[in-house]
Amino acid sequence: MTPYISEPTKELPQVTVASPLHLPQLKGELQAFNEQQARAFEGIEEANELIFERAGFMDALLTQIWQQLGLGAVNDLSLVAVGGYGRGELHPKSDIDLLILSRDLLADSTQSAISEFITLLWDLRLEVGQSVRTVDDCIHLGLEDITIATNLIESRLICGNNTVFVELKHRLHKSDFWPSQTFFRAKRDEQKERHSHYLDNGYSLEPDIKSNPGGLRDLHTIYWVARRHFGAANLLEMTVENYLTQEEYRELSECQNFLWKIRFALHLVTKRADNRLLFDFQSDVASKLGFEGKGYEAVETMMKEFYRTIRRVSELNEMLLQHFEESILGHDEAESQDIDEHFQLKGKLINLKTPGLFFHQPESILDLFLHMADNPQIKGVYATTLREIRESRRRLTYWLQDFPACRSKFIALLKHPRGMGRPLTLMHKYGILASYIPEWSKILGQMQFDLFHAYTVDEHTHRLIKYIYRYPTEKSRKVHPICGEIFPTIKQPELLFLGAIFHDIAKGRRGDHSELGAVDAKEFCLMHDFSEKEAELVSWLVKNHLVMSVTAQRRDIQDPEVVSEFAAIVKTKERLNNLLLLTVADICATNDDVWNSWKGALLKDLYYQTLHYIQQGHEQPVSVRSIIRQNKQAALDKLLSKAFCHSTIENLWRRFKADYFLRHTPAQIAWHCEYIIQHNNEPKPLVLISKNASRGGTEIFVYSKDDHSLFATVVTELTNKNLNIHDATILTSKDGYTLDTFVVLEPDGSPVAVDRTQQIKPAIVKALVDPQAQVKRIPRMSRQMRQFSVKTQVNFLPDRNRRTELELTAFDAPGLLAKISEIFQQANLVLHNAKITTIGEQVEDLFILTTQENQALDKAQQVSLKFALDQALDNAPGKT
Repeated sequence: MTPYISEPTKELPQVTVASPLHLPQLKGELQAFNEQQARAFEGIEEANELIFERAGFMDALLTQIWQQLGLGAVNDLSLVAVGGYGRGELHPKSDIDLLILSRDLLADSTQSAISEFITLLWDLRLEVGQSVRTVDDCIHLGLEDITIATNLIESRLICGNNTVFVELKHRLHKSDFWPSQTFFRAKRDEQKERHSHYLDNGYSLEPDIKSNPGGLRDLHTIYWVARRHFGAANLLEMTVENYLTQEEYRELSECQNFLWKIRFALHLVTKRADNRLLFDFQSDVASKLGFEGKGYEAVETMMKEFYRTIRRVSELNEMLLQHFEESILGHDEAESQDIDEHFQLKGKLINLKTPGLFFHQPESILDLFLHMADNPQIKGVYATTLREIRESRRRLTYWLQDFPACRSKFIALLKHPRGMGRPLTLMHKYGILASYIPEWSKILGQMQFDLFHAYTVDEHTHRLIKYIYRYPTEKSRKVHPICGEIFPTIKQPELLFLGAIFHDIAKGRRGDHSELGAVDAKEFCLMHDFSEKEAELVSWLVKNHLVMSVTAQRRDIQDPEVVSEFAAIVKTKERLNNLLLLTVADICATNDDVWNSWKGALLKDLYYQTLHYIQQGHEQPVSVRSIIRQNKQAALDKLLSKAFCHSTIENLWRRFKADYFLRHTPAQIAWHCEYIIQHNNEPKPLVLISKNASRGGTEIFVYSKDDHSLFATVVTELTNKNLNIHDATILTSKDGYTLDTFVVLEPDGSPVAVDRTQQIKPAIVKALVDPQAQVKRIPRMSRQMRQFSVKTQVNFLPDRNRRTELELTAFDAPGLLAKISEIFQQANLVLHNAKITTIGEQVEDLFILTTQENQALDKAQQVSLKFALDQALDNAPGKT
């Protein structure tokens, strides 16, 4: 067996298996071998010997079974390993891909023996993938499918007739079977498609070791192309052809071995053929690989090494495929055009003409990216130039920011209209940002142990910058219209980009990352000759980058005091504009599913309320009475236009408290009142569901005779319907009727479909009419959620207007809100408002409560409520 990067370091062991065939004995032999390999894996430096050993054991096992079933006596019949097994690469749970090859169609007796052979392998619980084909079948199917062709190209004879196998190999090497140019294009396109499936990003927090960009498949692609075109048995031969340096070959070997070790350990842990390094397994895999530390330290260390490895593989893969493209497709004669004395445009790639320049003049590295910003035709970096970047990056003994010439060019790039586009992405991809900013190097591959973030800290920040950069585009303006309007008005977008670069740069350190990052940001700005005022703005953005999100999602922004307090932090329109742009991008960059129209509506409302407050002047408080008066007049006009009697409206409104008119828009008030008047106090509850998204979500309005269990009943029914509640306004009329509004979204963040409302509305009415008959369906907890626990935290904010604000952080267990509402009910408390925010595996909710006497909770009541919540929620599913 010849591994595709390096030779095995010692002879493969001779393996004997049970004879004659006896299933229990064979299982015992296999189990003993598996246990021996598991023991041998502990503490090893390299995994390749075990992988080759496993393939050798399997060869011996299959050969003996093959022979004892009489298949070895069949003329022109071969047992062939294909795929990874064909390369001699076999992990504990890898598929054993077999080709049973014949020259002609098989006799019935032979087919029966083959069926017995495969059945026995299944009985041994082996992960077998098999095909029975003639040589002609192989060629025909291989020509139709690049995957089949690739498997055949790396085929290896295990036992049987060598002549028929040689015939297959001969036909595979003919020029009409996937000519090298066609094969190269197909494998290149296959890789592009696979990368696009992962959004060209290998830095997800639950990566796929095999298929991720920079994973084992990228190494396979290099090997497949080298073997098909150059006939190379392994990549060591490519050093002779000068496609690889000896150092790069050793680097590929190191990367392969590390990825092999992780995959081997993952298979031992999962006991199945799964290449996804899920949260469930990361701790056990790290332990098997010998990583140590408290808490998440072992996993952090392992994952940083993993991300470093896939970056190295990605760079080498890109470089080698460029070289292969030139050699195979003849693109080495691409037209060259000088850019300046040191750089040229070669096709669509930028190329360094002066070898060694990056090391001797480090600022020239920044020139490369400035040229890319100046010329949008440049799509990437030429292979030899990428090699120069890699070599100079490794030889640097200082930070690039330490040199004045580098600093001036970095700021020029930061201020360039296209600087934060492709140039910034490639600076991040090729490790130049980490060579420039010392703090950035510390967050490379930094894990985030929650279900809110999907990417490492550095990749999250990179994505955040890209969101800001794309605000002016038509696509972004459709999703974030307010950001599209504000961004062009920003006088110094470079300060916003700096705030983005530094907003999470202190994660992973002890202390508040916002506070620490603010200090780093200010020092960086002053070092780069920004004014004190400019540095203060960047530092302020970093320090407060979470404030707007928290205020909008976890505070009662209908309360003028909340807006007043937020405006007092922001103070200026310049800060407000920058903070909004940073906040939206930060939310969007966490993962692909977190943004929804509800969050957009909250931020928009907070922005305009704050802007109004700032423009009025801080000394002029917002008049609650004027807001109520305006809302009532606008709602009245709408109702009168529909021919409702003025006196009827006035009589209805006399029953409502002022809070109702403060917390609803004129459109909501008119909508509610139209149906309440028509309802005419019927005994059955009135339930309204908005047809169109309102405030980014679907509104459900409940008007009914008040009952202490009503909130819990509605919450339970909405949970039964798999709806996520994001906001609840709980109001009662003076004569004891509820005026409750719930804002709900589907699990994917979209408003409720119109056809679903036909099921939801009668279900709520039925539950309210007979709460005792209601069935509580607790949704199943997801696989990911089971890996996390969140300590329940109950915090009481200062009382406002004789009301108690309770801030709750807890594990987002299924049915959580229904359980909380029951606790409020048992404590005989009145819930007036709820803000429901889910961040990954935890909720961060705000509840506004009073006693039945409409008073804030006293100290004793707060202590009692806290105890009840702690007791109930710390016993929730998922707790450890």
